[in-house]
Amino acid sequence: MKQDPELAGNLSAAAHLIHGSSEGRFRITYCPGHLSQQEIEKAGFNYADLNTMLQKYNPEKLQDGFQTVDGEEIFYVSNPGLGLWAYKGRFES
Repeated sequence: MKQDPELAGNLSAAAHLIHGSSEGRFRITYCPGHLSQQEIEKAGFNYADLNTMLQKYNPEKLQDGFQTVDGEEIFYVSNPGLGLWAYKGRFES
């Protein structure tokens, strides 16, 4: 926030960036559609084109949890607002 006045002026955005940290456990790629690659990477995340990713990872075909897409293992969360911690499989014995 010290280096970016725009971020300092929007503390809720700063909080989301902090809570969105993987702490090195997994890779996070944002496909915002309205922010540049430079803006996303400046915040420490990977960037991808929204339309390209929607074709590859079609949310209408994915289900919550682990699955494989084109040979890549992914973990899909249909409602990111709930967070990874809310995935029901985590609470099953």
